[in-house]
Amino acid sequence: MLGEERRSHLLEIVRNLQFASLPQLVEQMGVSESTIRRDLELLEEQGATRRIHGGVLFVGTAAKVPHFKSREPAQWNLKKVIAQSAAALVEDGDTVLLDGGSTTYEVARLLVGRPLHVVTNSLPVANLFASNANSDLVLIGGNVCTRTGVVRGPYADQMLSQVRVRKTILSTAAVCEEGFFNNNMLLIETERAMMRAGKEVIVVVDSTKFGNQSLGHVCSLSTVDHVVVDSQLSDEWRSKLTAAGVHLMVAEVGEPVTVN
Repeated sequence: MLGEERRSHLLEIVRNLQFASLPQLVEQMGVSESTIRRDLELLEEQGATRRIHGGVLFVGTAAKVPHFKSREPAQWNLKKVIAQSAAALVEDGDTVLLDGGSTTYEVARLLVGRPLHVVTNSLPVANLFASNANSDLVLIGGNVCTRTGVVRGPYADQMLSQVRVRKTILSTAAVCEEGFFNNNMLLIETERAMMRAGKEVIVVVDSTKFGNQSLGHVCSLSTVDHVVVDSQLSDEWRSKLTAAGVHLMVAEVGEPVTVN
């Protein structure tokens, strides 16, 4: 079996099981442990799996959700850098609420395997943690958007009103002087409910979203506690965010940079 074909088969096994131990993979693949380790290293570099103590987790994008299929790869590298810095804000033992945005999904992938209490309205995010024994998972119920796999609406809002978390992590469709925007009107109230549930609100957003508006206004700039963004954000926007009292974290390749 060629290397690429072998890794494809290996990935399919991990995807179906969600978690697999190394001896389990050696037995099913019929190859040496060293070969499995090398293949898993390559799959982890591609963002499809994540090695943890005792085995490997599938953390790849949920392929059946069109929302993730349609994302522009040009911004995906920015999202991954942002996600690394945002994940560093989360401490073991935290209760974390995650929305269904693509940048938030990248954060979630980095949190898999850590001892956390996770609350989410996203089916793809929930799928990452569903078979992870280290995390407690709460899935918000309500109306599901088939395009994104995100739950929103009055039932979700009602459930969120009973939830309290240490950190809420949200993504956003656009940012301008008026604040943060979303392009799904049904989701706006749900995101506001998620913000009310969190002691700290963290917005993860790439620099291409700034200076734009979208369909619905979610909140003002000063409403959120932290904004994590990539280093391509202009000096003008850095000043606007800090003037609004936002704790700004600029994600560089390597170490994140805190502006204020």
